[in-house]
Amino acid sequence: MAGKKPGPASGIEGKLARLGIRSRAELAFHLPLRYEDETAVFAPEAAPQDRPVLVEARVLKPEVAYRPRRQLVVRAEGLVLRFLNFYGSQLKAFQRAADEGLLVRAYGDVRRGFFGVEMIHPRYRLVREGEPLPDALTPVYPSTKGLSQAQLRAMVLDALELAPLEETLPPELLRRHALQGIAQSVRLLHQPPPEADTAALMERTHPAWRRVKFDELLAQQLSMRMAYRARRGRDAPALPANGALLKRFLAKLPFRLTRAQRRVMAEILKDLALPHPMQRLLQGDVGSGKTIVAAIACLAAVDAGRQAAVMAPTEILAEQHYRKFSDWLAPLGVRIAWLHGGLTKAGKKAALAALASGEAQIGVGTHALFQDASVFARLALAVVDEQHRFGVRQRLALRGKGETRSAQARTAPHQLMMSATPIPRTLSMSYYADLDVSVIDEMPPGRRPVATKLVSEARRGEVLARIRAACGGGQQAYWVCPVIEESKEGDLQAAIDTYAALSAELKGLRVGLVHGRLPAAEKAAVMAAFGAGRIQLLVATTVIEVGVDVPKASLMVIEHAERFGLAQLHQLRGRIGRGSVESACILLYASPLSQAARSRLKVVYENADGFEIARQDLALRGPGEYLGEAQSGAPLLRFADLEKDEPLMISARDAAEALLDADPAAAERHVERWLGARRDLLRA
Repeated sequence: MAGKKPGPASGIEGKLARLGIRSRAELAFHLPLRYEDETAVFAPEAAPQDRPVLVEARVLKPEVAYRPRRQLVVRAEGLVLRFLNFYGSQLKAFQRAADEGLLVRAYGDVRRGFFGVEMIHPRYRLVREGEPLPDALTPVYPSTKGLSQAQLRAMVLDALELAPLEETLPPELLRRHALQGIAQSVRLLHQPPPEADTAALMERTHPAWRRVKFDELLAQQLSMRMAYRARRGRDAPALPANGALLKRFLAKLPFRLTRAQRRVMAEILKDLALPHPMQRLLQGDVGSGKTIVAAIACLAAVDAGRQAAVMAPTEILAEQHYRKFSDWLAPLGVRIAWLHGGLTKAGKKAALAALASGEAQIGVGTHALFQDASVFARLALAVVDEQHRFGVRQRLALRGKGETRSAQARTAPHQLMMSATPIPRTLSMSYYADLDVSVIDEMPPGRRPVATKLVSEARRGEVLARIRAACGGGQQAYWVCPVIEESKEGDLQAAIDTYAALSAELKGLRVGLVHGRLPAAEKAAVMAAFGAGRIQLLVATTVIEVGVDVPKASLMVIEHAERFGLAQLHQLRGRIGRGSVESACILLYASPLSQAARSRLKVVYENADGFEIARQDLALRGPGEYLGEAQSGAPLLRFADLEKDEPLMISARDAAEALLDADPAAAERHVERWLGARRDLLRA
C-alpha cells in the first residue's frame, strides 16, 4: 500500500471504494459483520442443527447426480455434501481427496435428511489428519462482488499494522463513560483472542463493540450538533409573533385550537421572532391539525412584508393546502400563488411572475417550487409537508430560494418541516438531533376512532355488501389498490381492473377512479366530485394517502393490505373518521400470509396511536428503510442499534455537547474519522 491507496491493484481499489473504503484507516475500521466459530469441530452425527458449525469427515466418493437435478454429491463418513452449482475442478479436487484419504472440513448448516446428515453448499477445506484448528473466531466482513473474505482479511491485517489508530477522545471522557481504548478495541474485533467472550462478540455486547458503537453514535451526535450550531450562527429575518394579520386571523377562527396546537404555535412563533434560521420539525398524527399551524407561521412572514413557500409531495396534497390557505387567508387580503401540473403556460408564467415580484405573498406547490424557474422576491419561511418524501438536496434547493450572501453575513430563510408519520423517540434523538421538534399530541374534538378489521379476500362478497349499505345510507367509501397496472407477479389486481369490476358488481353506485398517472386536471376533477358527494365509491392508489379530507367518507377497503407498509396503512386509515358517523377500515388480505405481513397487519389492527405504530415499524424495518429519503444526508449507523443501544446513545448525546464546548478540535477529528465525506449533506 502506498499513500492512501488500500491496495496496489486498481481493480481492488475500485471494489474497496464500492464499500466506502479509500484509505488504510477506513480499512482498519471496516469491522466484521459477524463471526464464524471454527475453533471447534464436530463429528457429523454429533453436530447441532440450531446454528452453523464446522463438521469434519473423511472423503469417500464424489459423483455427479442427475436426479432431481444435476448436482455434485460428495459422500463422506457419516456426511453428504451437496453442491447444486459447481465447477469441474471441484469434482476433481474431491476425487483426489478420496484417493489420498483426506478429510473435508465443512462449515454451514447441518440438516438430517433421507441420506442422513447433509450440508448444502457449505464453505469447505480439504485437510490432512491432525491439521490444527483456528484458535479464534473467524471474522466475516461486508464485501462486494469480486472481493473474497480471504482477500479482505489479508488487507485488514495489513491495514492494522500500518494505519494510525490514535485516540480521538480525551482521557477524562473515556473514564467517565468507562470506555476502553479505540486501538485495543478495533484490533480485538478483527482478531479476537482465544479467551475472548465468544457470545459477547457474536451479540455485539463485548466492551470492544461498546467502544466502537459509542464512537459511532458520538460522531453522529457531534455532526448533528455542529450543523445545528452552524445554523444558529447564520442570520435570518426576524418575523413578529404579534402582527396585525395574525391577530385578525386568530380572532376570527371559527373553532378553538387545541391545547397542543397552541403550544406548538407558541414554540414556532418564538423561533420565527429570532434573528437566526428556525429549523423545526412539526409532527403530529393524521388529522391532528398541523396545516392550521403552518398557515399561522406563514402569516408571520406575510406580516413582516416577506414571503412563505409551502411544498407538498403530491398535487392532491398541494391542492388541499392551496384550498385551505385560500379559505383562511384570502379574506385577509393575502395573495397565494399555486404552482401545479395543470397550469397552462400562461398561467404558470403568471404565478412565477407573482412570486418573483412579491405580489404573491405565499407560494404553494410541489417540486416546481424549488426548480430553477421559481424565484421569490423575499422568501423568509419554507414549509415542507411530508418532509420524509423529499430528498435532502430538494429541501436545500427550496431553502436556497431565500438565501442571500454578503461580505458581512449569510442570511437564510426559516424552515418548518411537517410529518404525519410520527417519529420514534430513538430516531428523534439520533437522525433528527439537529432539529428542534414540536409535537401535536392531541386530536381536535369530533375526531372519532376508526374500527380496523382484518378480512380475508375469500369474504370479498361480505365487503361489497357493506359498501353498498354504507353508500346507500348516504356515506362514501374508498377502495385502495397497491398498483395501477398488472404486476409481473400476476396476482395483484390493478386499480383500473378493480374499478371496472366494482362498477359492474355495485351497479347503481357512482364509482370513480384516481391514480398517480392521471393528468392533473382529470385527477382534480375526480377528487372534487368525490368531495362534493357526486362519487360514492372512489377506487384509488396511494395518491390519496395524504391531503384528502372528505367527512362523509366513513369506510375504507385496502386491498392486498399485506403489501403495504405500516406507515402507509396508518396514513390511509387516517383519511376516514373525519365526520360524525362511525368509520371502519377493512384490511383485505390474501392468504397465506407471510410472518412479516402477519406482524405488520397485527400492529395496525391492535394500535390506533401513530407513535406506537412508528415505534414498532422501526423495530420491524430498521432505520435505513424507515427513513427513506428523509435524512439521506445523515450517516446511517453501521454498528449501533437504536433500540438495543438507546442508553449508549443518551450517553453519546451528552458527551457530544460537552466535547464541543471543551475541545472543538477533538470533536472535529472524531467526526472526520467516522464520517468523512458523509458529512456533506448534513446542512439540510
